[in-house]
Amino acid sequence: MRITGYRLLATVHEWGRPVGDVNGVVAGGVTEVPVVLLETDGGLTGVGLGGHADIHRVFPALDGQDPRAVTSLYDRMLAHVFKSGHGGQVFATIGALDMALWDLKAKMAGEPLWRTLGAADRFVPGYASGLEYALTDEELVAFYEPWAQRGFTGAKVKGGLDVDRDVRRLAAVRDVLRVNSPRPALMYDVNESWGRHQAVRLARQVEERVDLTWIEEPVRRWDVAGHRAVVSGVRAAVATGENLTGLEHFRPLLDADAVGVVQTGSVWGITHFLRVSTLAFGHGLPVSPVGYNANPVAHAAAAVPNHLVTEVQDLSAPVGLRVDQEIADGGIVLGDTPGLGIEVDEETIAAGTASGQWSIAAGPHVRPDDAGLRLAPQGR
Repeated sequence: MRITGYRLLATVHEWGRPVGDVNGVVAGGVTEVPVVLLETDGGLTGVGLGGHADIHRVFPALDGQDPRAVTSLYDRMLAHVFKSGHGGQVFATIGALDMALWDLKAKMAGEPLWRTLGAADRFVPGYASGLEYALTDEELVAFYEPWAQRGFTGAKVKGGLDVDRDVRRLAAVRDVLRVNSPRPALMYDVNESWGRHQAVRLARQVEERVDLTWIEEPVRRWDVAGHRAVVSGVRAAVATGENLTGLEHFRPLLDADAVGVVQTGSVWGITHFLRVSTLAFGHGLPVSPVGYNANPVAHAAAAVPNHLVTEVQDLSAPVGLRVDQEIADGGIVLGDTPGLGIEVDEETIAAGTASGQWSIAAGPHVRPDDAGLRLAPQGR
């Protein structure tokens, strides 16, 4: 079987509420979901989710190749963009194609990807999340109640501008989840909004009042000294890594003992997650992939020995995607459909009229001018 071409689709995820973080909010609650379909001469099609803006540059590395050689093809894609670099949209494109390759490999084997990767159990422990920064306190409680009903014992709360507000919301979510655990796990994500001059002080103010499991991205993603300072100055673990691309970005953090929970971005693909997990395992650290539509990296999470917990951001799938998995018992129950278990309904996607808005100026993908440059906490 050989790779013969690709097709690109764009669907949306309808959150039904504003979504975002301290950096910005998509008020309309509709975000784009890029899809790549990798075609073969054997009639099978691989499905990959994530940005693919540079596919015209990357695909020649795959054209005519046997899709079963996934890890070799991953390195072939990296080598193909050697001189121009593999950051940003290039890395996203490689990740989406890598996801489609793994989908094909498992489909050719006639089994779900978690089986192909060697997992013994279809269940992936998760924690509830939801980009809920714009919700009122009452809406926040109502949002997490269905997660509690599905057995979740941990949740993430977005914050970073007003620690009093953040503490109040963390405590409210803790109380919702107490139906399942006397001490729910609380993750506190400030999305790189603090500077090194304030990170330890603000983090301490929060953890003096609530018990944090981890604090996420307290400073800029590449700031090794800043992360190390937070690790040394707070009781909670420090989690980071979702925005890092390539092992070369992780090594300085791990070598400096500047991270306690190693995260990966789901949009960077399956092979990236597996390699980061191995690197973290070698340092005695757990790994936790951040959430993304249809939870595709959960298949790989089920197969690594140091998986801690996977972020689950929503209970529904994007428009036109049917996913063979169930959100239950505090995690993700993966199905038996071959591959990633994602079925694409192209007619439904084509009939859609909504458009996504992740990259609008007011959204969380655009960094505010004063992020990391505030002397004191500000009101929301």
